[in-house]
Amino acid sequence: MPPPRSARGAPPQGGAASGPAKPAPRRPLGAITVEPLERHPQHVGVVAALVYREFWADVEDGMTEAELRAVFGGDAPPGRVLASLVALEHDVPLGCVHLIDNDDRSLPELYPWMAAMVVVPERRGQGIGSLLVRALMREARAMGFERLWFGTDGPGFYERLGAQKHLPKGRDFWIMTLPLPPA
Repeated sequence: MPPPRSARGAPPQGGAASGPAKPAPRRPLGAITVEPLERHPQHVGVVAALVYREFWADVEDGMTEAELRAVFGGDAPPGRVLASLVALEHDVPLGCVHLIDNDDRSLPELYPWMAAMVVVPERRGQGIGSLLVRALMREARAMGFERLWFGTDGPGFYERLGAQKHLPKGRDFWIMTLPLPPA
């Protein structure tokens, strides 16, 4: 199965021809919580649809929305999905991020991977992505990991959170590492 396009994501639906989505005005993050998706099974379908549209819709032989629903609903092989987090505002999903065993078969020595970090288009640029990444960092650190690995076409966002470029992988795509601060 081919890897998704990036941890950061593709342009919003409508593609580059319609121009980048303009972020809504910044709102305080106080009402937003980041919680394990398993505590909110009613949102598995929404999260699967969001991840599918962002990373898999244009990938030939990629994951289907139904497969993502099954994986996020707890039907992944043991050890495949270590954590799935969802950002919620008043029980409305705003984004998600996942900790998985590996997201690039050519790099089996790199473990674990942050994958499918995505925020709904109308709420991008408001700090929700950073909130998700930091929550996953804490979760991974609590599991005993010292760093995360991931692929992205948007390294600047992750560099601001402390990530470092590790390996170029194709044009404008990077494998990056994110050291986790001590607990």
